[in-house]
Parts: sequence; structure tokens; C-alpha cells
Amino acid sequence: MKIDLNMIGLVTADMAESLRFYKTLGLNTPEYSSEEPHLETTLPSGIRLAWDTLELIKQLEPDWVSPVGHRIGLAFLCENAAEVDSAHTKVTLAGFKSHKEPWDAFWGQRYAQVIDPDGNIVDLFAWLQPEGK
Repeated sequence: MKIDLNMIGLVTADMAESLRFYKTLGLNTPEYSSEEPHLETTLPSGIRLAWDTLELIKQLEPDWVSPVGHRIGLAFLCENAAEVDSAHTKVTLAGFKSHKEPWDAFWGQRYAQVIDPDGNIVDLFAWLQPEGK
């Protein structure tokens, strides 16, 4: 049996604002129309990132409740440390919140965290040494 992670889905209360956040990060987000409750894009890694409106999720699962805490993390690899700083600045200047300012983490990465419109903490990182060494 072969299993391969193919898609990560996000539930969003505000599709347009969520798409704006991820577009600000540099993702190729799909065009938005208010009639579309599900949208997705394929990342350069081949994994699909999908957005579903809260209304769609409640149609599929009427008893669905928003999770408490951060049960899953999204971490985006940046080209280098300067790109981590740049991405963090770009996102915060666009009006989104920072969770943690960029710092050099003890595990060998430049790291920062921002918060998407639905409260998900999104990590931005780059190796401080080539190829994580």
C-alpha cells in the first residue's frame, strides 16, 4: 500500500482574507468568487493547499466546531534568513499579525511566526547553514 500526503485543507471564515494572506506570503492563490465554497492551489512541492468556507464545512458536518488550540502547523521554507525577515515584514505590513518576530533558533534555523486570518500560526523558516547542516 502506498500513501502520499496530497492535500492540506484549511477551513476559513473569510475566504477572501485568507487568500489575501497566503498570496502575501507568495503562494499562487486561485481567483476568488463568492459563489465558490472550495478553492485550491498546487504548491511547488506538489502538495495541494485547499480552502473551504465555514458554511461548506457546516453543510457537510452540521455538528462541526472550530478546534481549540493549534492542532496542526504550517511551515514554509524560505530561501535564506533574509527571506524569512522579508516575508515576516511583508505579511505584517499587509495588516496581518505577527506571533513571533524573526530570530535565530537554537536548532539552526532563522524562524518567525505569523497568524493567518483564521488564527492559524504559520511558521516561516530557513536553514542558517546550507542544507540544514
